[in-house]
Amino acid sequence: MRAAYINEFGPVQSIRFGELPDPRPGVCDVLVDVEVTTANHVDTFLRSGAVNEPVEFPFVLGRDLVGRVSAVGDGVTGFAVGERVWCNSLGHGGRQGAAAERAVVPAERLYRLPDGVAPETAVTLLHPAATAYLGLVTHGGLRAGTTVVVIGAAGNVGAAMVAIAAGAGARVVAVAHERDAAYCRALGADAVVDRRGDDLGARLSRACPGGAALYVDAAGVNHLATAVDVLAWRGRIVLLAGLHTTPPLPVGPLYVQDRSVVGFAITRATAAELAEAARCVNGLLTDGRLRPREVHNLPLSATAEAHRMLESGELHGRRVVLTTA
Repeated sequence: MRAAYINEFGPVQSIRFGELPDPRPGVCDVLVDVEVTTANHVDTFLRSGAVNEPVEFPFVLGRDLVGRVSAVGDGVTGFAVGERVWCNSLGHGGRQGAAAERAVVPAERLYRLPDGVAPETAVTLLHPAATAYLGLVTHGGLRAGTTVVVIGAAGNVGAAMVAIAAGAGARVVAVAHERDAAYCRALGADAVVDRRGDDLGARLSRACPGGAALYVDAAGVNHLATAVDVLAWRGRIVLLAGLHTTPPLPVGPLYVQDRSVVGFAITRATAAELAEAARCVNGLLTDGRLRPREVHNLPLSATAEAHRMLESGELHGRRVVLTTA
């Protein structure tokens, strides 16, 4: 099979595209013929060696795929050959990646794609929507009727957070560029605060008169002084981006109001947590509440180009779809 892979950690130039042996599913695995995959920032972290993950070289890149079941292991039930399925947790934890014509997926990490959903649309949302769910619900304790602040609300993960929080009955205050205000409101935001300006904290406080129960930073800005100040009693900050940020934390105002800060990475999510997130993702895919703003289509052989575009910052919210055909 053809695949995008590396033989060692390194820059974009370390990515190879060529023939590798077909993977063989184990007893509890499913073999999937990959139709589309994509590339995420976390894929560039692993490829470069910026995060410590056990890999076996040659290592196939990529987390997300949509494809059809080709074969199932003897211990697998619930999947049939020909079914269209998806996964968003390959390419780490000792698992080979998705950027290949065929991939082996543990059955507990595989989910059916809802009928009528285009694979090219779905693959762009699998990672950001699951990340959003885990940040808001699993780690943030999202509750209806409370105020949620979303930093980076017009980005891929931030937009999913706005849609999920609004759908759960929360009051959503989106922080984004003013040009994205209409987009954020269409996703369900009740208020949009321009991310620019030195008085962001004051403007956020006015937008959250009772304080925010949850403050999620999908942009990796991680300005904790602003975040702590806008929190309500027992409010929570969830950090999920900004790998190299080291902001000061105002400890006094944090602990005297029972406030807290929690960080998480989808890489560490359990199979059970991912399965719960998958139900939310399939709901978003089915009702069409969340769609990619713009898609950049590339062949699988251009995986290195996708990584280059991610690292250069030139995608600006566009999502890459890598097609095997």
